[in-house]
Amino acid sequence: MAFTLNSFPVVYKAKFENDGWKGEFVEKPHKTPQEEAQMPGAEREALVESRNFYSDLPLVNYSTQYGNSCFEGLKAFPQKDGGLAIFRPEQNAARFARSMKGLYMPAFPEGDFVQAVAETVKKNAALGFCVGYDAQWEKDSFASALSVYIRPFTFSEAGFTPEVSREPWVFVVTMPMSAYFSSENANAVVTDRIRATPKGTGWIKTASNYVISTLAKHEARQQGFTECIFLDAANRRFVEEGSSCNIFFYLKSGELVSPALGDTVLPGITRASIVELARDRGINVCEREISIEEALGETAECFVCGTAAGVTPIGSLSHNGKKTAFNDGKTGDVTAQVRDTLKGIQYGTVPDAKGWMLKVL
Repeated sequence: MAFTLNSFPVVYKAKFENDGWKGEFVEKPHKTPQEEAQMPGAEREALVESRNFYSDLPLVNYSTQYGNSCFEGLKAFPQKDGGLAIFRPEQNAARFARSMKGLYMPAFPEGDFVQAVAETVKKNAALGFCVGYDAQWEKDSFASALSVYIRPFTFSEAGFTPEVSREPWVFVVTMPMSAYFSSENANAVVTDRIRATPKGTGWIKTASNYVISTLAKHEARQQGFTECIFLDAANRRFVEEGSSCNIFFYLKSGELVSPALGDTVLPGITRASIVELARDRGINVCEREISIEEALGETAECFVCGTAAGVTPIGSLSHNGKKTAFNDGKTGDVTAQVRDTLKGIQYGTVPDAKGWMLKVL
């Protein structure tokens, strides 16, 4: 399932006008989840598809013509105690505001963001659109677990010439989501494409950034790989990130390295959480440049991370036709420790000592 267009019916919609932001919740066409499940396939698909259309939005605008929009991705996790909680929404709120400012849009208030995502999840759950906890997920470290994916995004006002958006909309949609990567260990390849350049928009979660990532990942899949890895634009030597995820290398020396943040690397919230969790365990974590030569020659374990990716081990990395396997292609101990702690906090099997989870049910 991973990402689907099976969005839940309640959507948050806000518009910036001269006197500020005005928001509302919109309830799109739906039946009960049970009734929808029993509908004939074509009829159900038509109903679900209708939730993805809005007749009051301009077709020609700065988002559709020039990719001038930004978005976020976060999740609500079903809890072992029967509740539902969102992982670190205030961090997404802050990054969303930074992205909008970086695109010269009026920033959506961070408090409004947190409230909007929480209420959208609550309202859909009240209609029966939710994901319940399954104890079977614990057997595979939540690799098969479901969650509620939350996608806030901007959509610009009408416009044809290249311009910044001064009166954007903000939407929040939700949908069920399964594992992003289909296998426990992904095999990755270094792409020769360039994701981001210095003084560009690599640090912003803007739609336009994902064109190159999409092309590179498509090319990687055509070659039989699960993921692609980008090198820096200036030197074509230093590892930056994956197609839509950050990356970590656990070196044979005992150092856990993630490429340093800058204007070409997206500041991932899952990444920041892993840095903190690993340091809590006494692991030497360094955020620094790491060359592809060092990564291939000194790495004991490798994994990528993100809201969608979670913590996914990289079994091998290929570069210039040469394949290097990590930990015999198996999930390493450090990777497993970090993954299990993070997933445990998110699904409520490990105490949330850091206060990262916002309870909504």
